[in-house]
Amino acid sequence: MPENPKKQIPLRLSSKLYDAIAAWAEEDFRSVNGQIEYLLTECVKQRKKNGGYTPKDIGVSEEDIP
Repeated sequence: MPENPKKQIPLRLSSKLYDAIAAWAEEDFRSVNGQIEYLLTECVKQRKKNGGYTPKDIGVSEEDIP
């Protein structure tokens, strides 16, 4: 058994947010799941680096966020 197995979590997204992430994932040659994991990892790294959140301009408009 791997030392750090990945956790599975249920996740609910609006259709608009899902579509935005899916399009972004396609541009980056990732699956939707891979894109979400990548984005969360980058946000955590950024927060650790400067103690704050990433800028609001990360590729998703405010209206896409529920």
